[in-house]
Amino acid sequence: MKRSAPPSVNIDDQPGHYIRRLHQISVGIFLQELTELGVTPVQYAALQTVANQPGIDQRTLARTIALDASTTGGVVDRLEQRGALERRTAPTDRRARQLWLTADGERLLTDAVPAMLQAQQQILAPLTERQRTEFMRLLRIVVDENNALSRAPSEAVAR
Repeated sequence: MKRSAPPSVNIDDQPGHYIRRLHQISVGIFLQELTELGVTPVQYAALQTVANQPGIDQRTLARTIALDASTTGGVVDRLEQRGALERRTAPTDRRARQLWLTADGERLLTDAVPAMLQAQQQILAPLTERQRTEFMRLLRIVVDENNALSRAPSEAVAR
């Protein structure tokens, strides 16, 4: 029995391919801008979220930044070893660990924000201001509407 040839698909017409490429570019630009600080995009998201919600527990952090619990645990471990975060036992639930920025973590985040903002501008630099607004609007729709399909859905979808 002769098999037919697989269908010819142009990967350049596939949104998933371009999303993967954009992710590679985004991470590359982010790491280039923050290389001196040694902060990854996920570490930045964790630091910023803890700064915005002091005392957040690790499980809520994971759901907020759309990571699985074990990955979040590793991120928090590394930031804690670096002296940027500290875990404290929650007063109402001794099993829960609340997260707090340390003074070093506050300095690190203060230093990281301008470089992170520069990275975001560089990512969107090929677009006009109007296109940037539209791109972000459409990106939010695609992400928010597909959130439940993620391996680690975010609970921070309501905008």
